[in-house]
Amino acid sequence: MPTLPRQPRQKGLRLGFSWAQIAIDAAVLLVLLGLGLLGFQDTFAGDWHYLVAGFGGIVLGLGVALASAYLRWNVWMTTGAAVLGYLVFGFALAAPTEAAVGFLPSLDALLVLVTGPVTAWKDILTVAAPVGVNGGMLVAPYLSAMLTALVAGLLAWRVRLPYWTVIPVLVMTVVGIMFGTKDAPMAVVRGMLLIMGAVAWLAWRHHRMRVQGTRTDTAGADAADTTTVSNPATARRMVWRRVGMGAAVLAVAGVLTASASPLLLQDQDRKVLRDVVDPPIELFDYPSPLMKFRQYVKDQHEEVLFTVDGLPEGQRVRLAALDAYDGMVYNVNPQSGGNFSPVGDASRLSGTAETEIPNRAAGTLDISIEAYNGVWLPGGGKLSGAVLQGPRADQLSTSLYYNDGNETALSTIPLREGDSYTADVVFPVQVASEDLEGQDFGEIIMPELTGVPQVVPEKAAELTGNQDQPFGIASGLASTLHESGAFSNGREGEVTSLSGHYAGRITQLLDAEQWIGDDEQYAVGMALMARSLDIPARVVMGFYPENYPAGGGPIQIKGKDVHAWVEVNFANVGWIALDPTPDKDNVPTPPQQEPQSTPKPQVLQPPPPPQEQADLPPDTAPEPQDAEQEERSWWDQWGHIVMIVVYSLIPLLILMIPLLIIAILKGRRRKRRREAQTPAEQVSGGWSEVLSLATDLGSEPQRSGTRREHAAELVGAFPTAAAGTTLLARRADQAVFGPGEPNEAQVADYWARVDENIAGMRDSVSGWQRFRAKYTPRSLMLEARARHRQRRQLKKQQRQADRARMAERRGGDRTAERQARTARRGGRSRGVRTVDQQASEKQE
Repeated sequence: MPTLPRQPRQKGLRLGFSWAQIAIDAAVLLVLLGLGLLGFQDTFAGDWHYLVAGFGGIVLGLGVALASAYLRWNVWMTTGAAVLGYLVFGFALAAPTEAAVGFLPSLDALLVLVTGPVTAWKDILTVAAPVGVNGGMLVAPYLSAMLTALVAGLLAWRVRLPYWTVIPVLVMTVVGIMFGTKDAPMAVVRGMLLIMGAVAWLAWRHHRMRVQGTRTDTAGADAADTTTVSNPATARRMVWRRVGMGAAVLAVAGVLTASASPLLLQDQDRKVLRDVVDPPIELFDYPSPLMKFRQYVKDQHEEVLFTVDGLPEGQRVRLAALDAYDGMVYNVNPQSGGNFSPVGDASRLSGTAETEIPNRAAGTLDISIEAYNGVWLPGGGKLSGAVLQGPRADQLSTSLYYNDGNETALSTIPLREGDSYTADVVFPVQVASEDLEGQDFGEIIMPELTGVPQVVPEKAAELTGNQDQPFGIASGLASTLHESGAFSNGREGEVTSLSGHYAGRITQLLDAEQWIGDDEQYAVGMALMARSLDIPARVVMGFYPENYPAGGGPIQIKGKDVHAWVEVNFANVGWIALDPTPDKDNVPTPPQQEPQSTPKPQVLQPPPPPQEQADLPPDTAPEPQDAEQEERSWWDQWGHIVMIVVYSLIPLLILMIPLLIIAILKGRRRKRRREAQTPAEQVSGGWSEVLSLATDLGSEPQRSGTRREHAAELVGAFPTAAAGTTLLARRADQAVFGPGEPNEAQVADYWARVDENIAGMRDSVSGWQRFRAKYTPRSLMLEARARHRQRRQLKKQQRQADRARMAERRGGDRTAERQARTARRGGRSRGVRTVDQQASEKQE
């Protein structure tokens, strides 16, 4: 297949840069791309591994770009070198934990590098920050940094205009923002440095190109394109003047930006991709831990569930915070499944520093699981990290989810005997009542409750009375239930107390003359009453012993140590625990219940039904979970996968935006030429379309020349389309310079031949050259410069014409003045009286 004539390949940079200039370009790109890389700071919680991977990828990408520019590699050789470098250096940079000895190749590391470009983007969004360095998480900063550095280097050293280099720099910045967290590190400073650095570097590149006056066409030939400043003193003055003006402008812009951004963004909630990508977890599959409350009390009363070491006196082991109620079960809000993010690095579950949490104290708990069996991970307060141990440590670490908002951890694989872990927790500090006086409730968005019994708001209004202070209202509910209620969990020898916390059971508790129940009913009853008063409250289930060992030490948590309490959120304080459950020694002894138990012993003697039947009466039973899942739409089931794929393609789509813009501009240019005002202009536009394609294919005709001269040049470059090119040039001359105008049919036929000729020109080159010609802006830029020169020439001619008219007008005025002076002198010499003199004589 015929191709464009090629000149012998020679080593050396196409644009004739010196090595010092190349070093400056590389340093600037390293800094600009590094600023974008810092967007991953909070995603990896400042782990130095991501910096090594990111900056290593930048250096690798710039190195491949420099080699490609120096050795004149084509696209396939450049791509091959990039892929080879990605794999060779990726073992140490992107997969250090999977590689042998941290940097040598291994099968696991190779698998991470091969699958990482596809899976890393999804994993880094669906894993809670910090994501850790295992499982290919480092592939995201490593690959994005390498690709953007490669493209930026190629644009800087293989394209004459440096402005395109800003695009990959901005892409790296956008990637760092979108795959980061809400807490952008040094956002204003990074933005200012990015803009100032890019503007200063581009200005320096523009000045360098202007001073050197070099230009390289696609065939590799150098030709003068701009005026060279030969006087060194003049060049230095130009440099310092531009540097001074640029520094002043950037300084003013930076100060204004830094001053205005806090005011403009103070109410803005920053959004990132991880906020809209839902992890694949379905909370409907995990029942509320509160449903097993009575099972712990009755069936595992003296059985050791787990052993905890390091629990301070007065602190509690939390299991889960429950904030949703549906008339049957108090549970973790099923709609908050997106807040349970897979844990990437179990040792760092929360990115919040201990010093940033008010009224909190840090501690460490060593927990060994025995008879406990469940998916909810026992912890204490805010869980900031967990080091899993035991034979299933790796398996559990990959199944761990954490919700930082309600401080609850979930393992999709139930814990069992033999599992153990060390939990780094931040315990809540007890706040004195006087410190809570005058504090308002926190502005917390709570899920809407359904199925709440009618007695709840009525009883809440009755118990709060005349209280008007927020803390007084909340503490009043808790103290009233605690002091006036009676405790019974329905064990043998105790007063009957039904299990569960469904609507009927809560109605029975609050509507009775004597309140009887245990932690399960009192906590749910108080939480429902608080929510009816618009108080942000939730139920928390956990464990704590009746007596703490003196001097600390391991504590065996048994089934009898299970508890439930209520937490209320106060502004500037956080969640405060309140205990509405009466003391265990406050047993019910109402006189009217003594005779009722005697005549009906058969009603009281049978044991209560199983837990499930007791909690699910037929009149208030909810719809089955299967029916709930069947009602879910296709988007509810597969929408998160679609969103993950879409967001993973965002970097590619951003890179394609300039190509789309160029294609649109070329399409509008063709339409404008085809629909010109006169038929002659339409034919001339068809010939211009041929010249534009030739320019994009790398065979730019000389600027000064006739159509036939241009056709002669194109015949040598595209011999397969030689006949059509010559014919088109001749017919265009006839349409423009010949007598009359071509008719509509002739114009249509001419454009049909133009399309055939263009197809032949494209077929004479390789597929890559056709693709590059389609999206290169070369012809658009040349035409823009030509229009600019034409406008300048017209303005120059207009100024010259204006000056000529002004000179002619001034010359005519001077001639008339000379004639008048001559006439006056001639009249006086001949004694001729003027009209004014004659009029004066008549008046006398």
